[in-house]
Amino acid sequence: MLKTEVNDALFPTCPIRNVLSRIGDKWSMLVLYTLEQHGVLRFNGLKLYIPDISKKMLSAALKVLEADGLISRKVYAEIPPKVEYTLTERGQTLIPLINNLIEWASANITDIVEDRKNFLIHNS
Repeated sequence: MLKTEVNDALFPTCPIRNVLSRIGDKWSMLVLYTLEQHGVLRFNGLKLYIPDISKKMLSAALKVLEADGLISRKVYAEIPPKVEYTLTERGQTLIPLINNLIEWASANITDIVEDRKNFLIHNS
């Protein structure tokens, strides 16, 4: 399950701990990035673009992101119900930061993987 609260007795109002605990998990940034890349998507559309996420984790990530005002959820009065997700203005302000992180990861992944191998060799 996604961590939705920060329980830090020393820093209960720390914005970094509070925000990163919600968007820094394994799935939230991927959901935000996918919505930015593909626009309005339904649940199964998101699942299609993020195939390794379980339905339970996708649902949990969507709830957290909606609660924080980063995505909006629109429900249509149809049978079966139609639900669409899209980035909010606040969510869109995160996209340049996510893009920077993606660029940094792409530029450094080869060295990081090599350092991990070296670490294991020297610390086993």
